[in-house]
Amino acid sequence: MSKQDYYEVLGVSKNASADELKKAYRHLAMQYHPDRNPGDKDAEQKFKEINEAYEVLKDEQKRAAYDRYGHAAFEQGGGANPFDFNFGSAGGFADIFSEVFSDLMGGGARRGGSSSFDGEDLRYDLEITLEEAFSGIEKNIVYNTTQTCEKCHGNGTKDGSPAPACPTCKGTGRVRQQRGFMVMETTCPDCRGSGKKITEKCSECSGKGFVNKKKELKVKIPAGVDDGTRIRIAGEGAAGSFGGKNGDLYVFVSIKGHKLYERQGSNLYALATVSMACAALGGVIEIPSVDGRKLELKIPAGTQTGHRLKIKNEGMPELRGKTRGDLWIEIRVETPVNLNQRQKELLEEFRALSGEQNCQPEEKSFLNKIKDLFIKWLRKIFAKIEKSTCKKNKNRTIF
Repeated sequence: MSKQDYYEVLGVSKNASADELKKAYRHLAMQYHPDRNPGDKDAEQKFKEINEAYEVLKDEQKRAAYDRYGHAAFEQGGGANPFDFNFGSAGGFADIFSEVFSDLMGGGARRGGSSSFDGEDLRYDLEITLEEAFSGIEKNIVYNTTQTCEKCHGNGTKDGSPAPACPTCKGTGRVRQQRGFMVMETTCPDCRGSGKKITEKCSECSGKGFVNKKKELKVKIPAGVDDGTRIRIAGEGAAGSFGGKNGDLYVFVSIKGHKLYERQGSNLYALATVSMACAALGGVIEIPSVDGRKLELKIPAGTQTGHRLKIKNEGMPELRGKTRGDLWIEIRVETPVNLNQRQKELLEEFRALSGEQNCQPEEKSFLNKIKDLFIKWLRKIFAKIEKSTCKKNKNRTIF
């Protein structure tokens, strides 16, 4: 009886990638494993075929030979099967769990002999002024990081040549430990996960493959950044080990408090004090913008303390946008002090012309409002009483 095509056994095409092969294998192996199908000979045979197919196709050299010669590439001495599958101990279903746990614990990135380690991401806190956030700026920063050792080229060896693979973990950086049915992977105790066994270490980096250093970098801060903005600079973090890529640098921006402006999103808020005459009669005052320009603000006649006036499009620029927020000015009316005699006489004349009887011009208005509400309430009460009386008289029998 001829063997079924290995690609058909796994249910994949001949152009399937390594990841597609692994995914198909895991799915089928879980489905047909003898532990899930006790006593089912067909399932056990199917499981053997799945393992045999995957053992060939996952290896590039074996897969190339199979694609060229088919099953004949592995038939020796009358078709002897070169694969030995043991379903009673480690392997099979346990191997599936081992691969899953290895990927979850970080071992997947080093599977197949790769023992490189990516560098760590770094953080730098940068404080800037509101003016710098308004216009954008380039800042030079200095921070502590690591770089690939130039003496050993990151290999960690004395002569700079690539370090040999660790004999304990075969260069994977991880070792398997079986506890009954479960198989777990842990960091190799001999190489501490590096996958390398360095006998003579580099004198510059002590075998680590990197050295500590201070680095100076120019960082571009875009206009409109807000407090807490994070800027990522790829590849400027700590150096990777044994061929791993560098980490990233994250610059966290904070904005210093401003003596005049308070920021809320893209809008700016400030206080402006005007004279009593300006508030009463109206006028124009100057407001400094964040970038130092002089802005004119018209004060309407009769402006009260607490009133807010808007200067459109004079707030902060939108981050990576084309629009800007607004500038809001809250007015405070200044009461004049140290009046001379003539000023007092004029104010007394103004009070007389206004007909003011006391120092609380709003009090009369407030009392009048209370009085009006009380009268309305009494009218409602009397209306209800009158309505009730009329209803009783309507239903009364007159003799």
